[in-house]
Amino acid sequence: MAESEMETRGQRFLRQRQVLFLFVFLVGSLAGSESRRYSVAEEKERGFLIANLAKDLGLSVGELAARGAQVVCKGNKQHFQLNHQTGDLLLHEKLDREELCGPTEPCILHFQIVLQNPLQFIPKELQVIDINDHSPVFFENEMQLKIPESTLPGTILPLGNAEDLDVGRNSLQNYTITSNPYFHVLTNSRRGGRKYPELVLDKALDREEQPQFSLTLTALDGGSPPRSGTVQIHILVLDINDNAPEFTQSLYEVEVLENSPLDSPVLTVLAKDIDAGNFGRVSYGLFQASDEIRQTFSINEVTGEIRLTKKLDFEKIKSYQVEIEATDGGGLSGKGTVVIEVLDVNDNAPELTISSLTSSIPENAPETVVSIFRIRDRDSGDNGKMICSIPDNLPFILKPTFKNFYTLVTESPLDRESRAEYNVTITVTDLGTPRLKTQHNITLLVSDVNDNAPAFTQTSYTLFIQENNSPALHIGSVSATDRDAGANAQVTYSLLPPQDPHLPLASLVSINADNGHLFALRALDFEALQAFEFRVGATDRGSPALSSQALVRVQVLDANDNSPFVLYPLQNGSAPCTELVPRAAEPGYLVSKVVAVDGDSGQNAWLSFQLLKATEPGLFGVWAHNGEVRTARLLSERDAAKHRLLVLVKDNGEPPLSASVTLHVLLVDGFSQPYLPLPEAAADPAQADPLTVYLVIALASVSSLFLFSVLAFIAVRLCRRSRAGWVGGCSVPEGHFPGHLVDVNGTGTLSQSYQYEVCMMGEPGNGEFKFLKPIFPNLLVQDSEKEMKENPNWRNSFVFS
Repeated sequence: MAESEMETRGQRFLRQRQVLFLFVFLVGSLAGSESRRYSVAEEKERGFLIANLAKDLGLSVGELAARGAQVVCKGNKQHFQLNHQTGDLLLHEKLDREELCGPTEPCILHFQIVLQNPLQFIPKELQVIDINDHSPVFFENEMQLKIPESTLPGTILPLGNAEDLDVGRNSLQNYTITSNPYFHVLTNSRRGGRKYPELVLDKALDREEQPQFSLTLTALDGGSPPRSGTVQIHILVLDINDNAPEFTQSLYEVEVLENSPLDSPVLTVLAKDIDAGNFGRVSYGLFQASDEIRQTFSINEVTGEIRLTKKLDFEKIKSYQVEIEATDGGGLSGKGTVVIEVLDVNDNAPELTISSLTSSIPENAPETVVSIFRIRDRDSGDNGKMICSIPDNLPFILKPTFKNFYTLVTESPLDRESRAEYNVTITVTDLGTPRLKTQHNITLLVSDVNDNAPAFTQTSYTLFIQENNSPALHIGSVSATDRDAGANAQVTYSLLPPQDPHLPLASLVSINADNGHLFALRALDFEALQAFEFRVGATDRGSPALSSQALVRVQVLDANDNSPFVLYPLQNGSAPCTELVPRAAEPGYLVSKVVAVDGDSGQNAWLSFQLLKATEPGLFGVWAHNGEVRTARLLSERDAAKHRLLVLVKDNGEPPLSASVTLHVLLVDGFSQPYLPLPEAAADPAQADPLTVYLVIALASVSSLFLFSVLAFIAVRLCRRSRAGWVGGCSVPEGHFPGHLVDVNGTGTLSQSYQYEVCMMGEPGNGEFKFLKPIFPNLLVQDSEKEMKENPNWRNSFVFS
């Protein structure tokens, strides 16, 4: 009856606890929702839906994907995955609460939602809810207790506890023992909430009546349905040993550096037993220690010294609670607790995790995010404080964003032509002693933008080409370079429209669009075109395309392709030109001057004169540089009256070109002596024109009137031994020679000191008279010019001084 009522009360109590736990769970869920906390039960399958992030963040699914949403978990393990198509946050793997958090409750997983454009960090939390998936487990399969028969009722005997990896209501709640009249079990809690059993003696023992007991100890958790674990307890009743060992301290506390060497002493415990003999001899041992404690520490059974048998790691376990049992020879034992605090040392270098990385950015771009990364240090205190830096000589800066998240951004627009690649070393240093650091290298490529126009190697080019060149001749090249890369650096050359619209540039030169080679399209003639200039353009293939210009000047070099041309005397097939020379002329008398020009230039136009053939060698000579024909000696009566001179005109080119001219010279006794054409040059006899006869008679009469005056004039001039230039008329056009044929430096053209006029009387075939009309330099020049202006008919008369 009593047992039935107890069971009824126990069930009612359990239901009340379940309702209370459900209420607390619902309140906690609401509070977590307000603080952006999600919850999920452990052991859910992969792909389990946690929440819809798009809805929670107030974003559309497309916006969530466009902003490159990422889920960043603490640590290197990825527990979640984000479906960008639906915005759902899903489990990436099964979650084991005991593996993730151990005994910590609540079990919270912290993560961040990272959004870009703009950059935003949204902290989130996930509470992993425990399920009752572990049963309480005892460390030993059976326990043995030795109890003196003198033990008084109400004595409490320690028992080994069980462990349940679950937490909360699913953890170990109480212990029960097989019903018997001598013992019952109490459930107590240690610091930290761990439940442990104690065996209470209800009735005095009588070894002679019952020397031993075999009981079953059951550990129950609070799950629904509850799980349990059992262990067998074997109790031996001993003879009287009425004093159990007692530790000098109920609690020992010690601090140990995590880098302490193996087998180093940690602490020595001491327990005393006031009994004598074997009952007072104490031995030490670890009591109900877990595998981790047994692997990490050992105790000397005799001295009670605890030593380190495994390396400590502050980042994994920060403290140990070790239960020590002191047992005397009579089987009595006492319990002591040793709390070992692990002190942190700087034995963990900082860690750097890249969340996003851009390997290439365009030049000239404004502030650009290169990388997003997170740093952490597993140490604590100053050992866990970190400094993040990059080299100062790089155009990048670090910006702290959220907690230990940093962004690496460009400080200013980059120039690929200055530097196309950057190696950025991110250094994370902690503040421990000694300081530890971690470095991470990021290689960043700067992509090209068409921001440089092609540049010619010269602003202007001067090219030389020999005239009479062959068509398609390569005459030179222009070159331009572009500091950009790829298509932005590919240069195309072209001819620009000339500034002179009359210059037929398209028919003169062409350019290779790929390499800038210039070609002459046709043969050039120096005499027609001595030089021309044009502009060349260089354009890259960027978008938009950039271009530049350069000036090209082409100089045509002269070749000796023109023979000398004789201007005087003319060789036009008409009546030959005859020069009259008085027999009284002295040596050096100027007979005539051969005037010639050369269409070439430079030394190709330097002319020299040479007398090739003469009727009487030695009588006449030709000056080599100016073509003047002069007498070489005094004339005599024995010299023939008619002379024929062949003069050669040669230029200074390579090879030299030449021309020849024939001069006819007639020796006369006086200027008034009429001269008829030479028989060999005369036309066929024809009947004289009456008008021509009258003219001849008139001229003869006029000549007779002035005959004595002329002779007197000659006599006076000879007496004064002054030289006078007498030049006979010839059949050349009347008037002065053009200015460009006047020789002022004695290089072979006609001097201004000598001019010739032709007096044409009638037809050449009927009769022609030539009179010498000298114009003396420096003699009455001004008066003569004045008279010529006043009397235009004066040009057909003689002039005397």
